[in-house]
Amino acid sequence: MNAVGIVLAAGAGVRFGGPKALARADDGTPWVELACRALLDGGCQDVVVTLGAGADEAGPLVPGWATTAVVPDWADGASASLRAGLAAAAGTGADVAVVTLVDLPDLPAAAVRRMLGSDDGAAGANTLRRAVHRGRPGHPVVLGRQHWEAIARTVTGDRGAAGYLREHAATVVDCTDLGGGDDVDRR
Repeated sequence: MNAVGIVLAAGAGVRFGGPKALARADDGTPWVELACRALLDGGCQDVVVTLGAGADEAGPLVPGWATTAVVPDWADGASASLRAGLAAAAGTGADVAVVTLVDLPDLPAAAVRRMLGSDDGAAGANTLRRAVHRGRPGHPVVLGRQHWEAIARTVTGDRGAAGYLREHAATVVDCTDLGGGDDVDRR
């Protein structure tokens, strides 16, 4: 499968105390770089990062090999970020988009590989997969190109594609053993 990675990083990070696109690991590595690297090392050929709050400051933290998509309506929630990411992904030759969040700094590339390699009978552009960690739905998710327009039309607010994935019976892929499923909401 030809995959494009999408890092949703446009939010204001209210509970966190600022845009998470500006956050850094203890060693100084930007979270946005960690997310991009996990997607690339996990098998994505291209990576798109959505930026909104703090976009001017966060832009330089995005690796030069990744594409940045600025989300003017970022305050509308995760749905605006996802729509912008999918719109940018449409310009690639990808069959699927692997979507993750910037606030999963411990997401390993192995989780992305597992999501892309899951043998669920779905192929390419028709694929819908969702990682679960300790029984809880999470990221990354894999969205086949055939679903991108419908997802973009139906997502609202801060919900992202959760409802669409549930309604369309996305394949659940357990990634508990790989870690990286906990988002960081507090410094």
